[in-house]
Amino acid sequence: MTAQILFYIVLLLAGLGTFVLFVAAFPSGFLANVRTSGESAGFVKAAGGLLMGRMAVLNHPLVSKGFRHRMTRKFLAMGNPKWSAEDFVSVQEILTIVFLIFGLLLLNLIHKSLLYAGLFGIGGFLLPYMWLRDQIKKRHNKILRSLPYSLDLLTLSVEAGLDFQAAISKVVDKGQEGPLKEEFSIMLGEIKLGKTREQALRNLADRVQLPQLTSFVSNLIQADRMGTSLGKVLRIQSTQMRIERTHRAEKLANEAPVKMLFPLVLCIFPTVFFILFGPIIYRMFFSGG
Repeated sequence: MTAQILFYIVLLLAGLGTFVLFVAAFPSGFLANVRTSGESAGFVKAAGGLLMGRMAVLNHPLVSKGFRHRMTRKFLAMGNPKWSAEDFVSVQEILTIVFLIFGLLLLNLIHKSLLYAGLFGIGGFLLPYMWLRDQIKKRHNKILRSLPYSLDLLTLSVEAGLDFQAAISKVVDKGQEGPLKEEFSIMLGEIKLGKTREQALRNLADRVQLPQLTSFVSNLIQADRMGTSLGKVLRIQSTQMRIERTHRAEKLANEAPVKMLFPLVLCIFPTVFFILFGPIIYRMFFSGG
């Protein structure tokens, strides 16, 4: 009984604290702003956008320069540079509170110690990091898959007599849809705005943060400095990229049996054993012989 009273007190305090923070963040005019924003978007989306914006302002003093720099690079690698470190911290705070309250409700329901609710809060705090890492990994995989084709198209364009800028423009026009095409489009725009080829290439590698693409950019810059034929370098790089893609495919194929072992042992083998030996066991125990 005492534990239940303590649980409801904690839950009430959490609700009051959330309400106080909400009132402090939006002292006046919140509903009016939501209605104004909701004219072009949904009410929930507008309210969420205003809440995140206000929380980002409040979190600004809490974010260090080093953390802001690291998160900015991660958001660039994810392909969403509009995000800020303050937005990320706001998401962490919201998920921590939500997971903490969920943990309290769940532990009270199964009659376990409420102290374990802290683990739920930690999980909510770490979830944005895992999501961000997964998004970066997915984007890198997409770039790796489309990189050999784009390099082949770039090589053919250069060998056909086009200069580097015109070849990149051809890749942007004819290339596969995806993040790599978007990055090439950004690089092409930088070159048109007056940046040198080396600067645009370095910015491309800095945004994507993929070792294979960084190596490709370094080789292009080195070839440009040494005066080596660009078409020859691109041909070598394209061949190397295809060899690496073949090696990655072979590696994944070798890992497949290991990954299939767990579902085989847990799901398929017990079913097979039950079908094969079930009738035998039934006859042994229930045949009456």
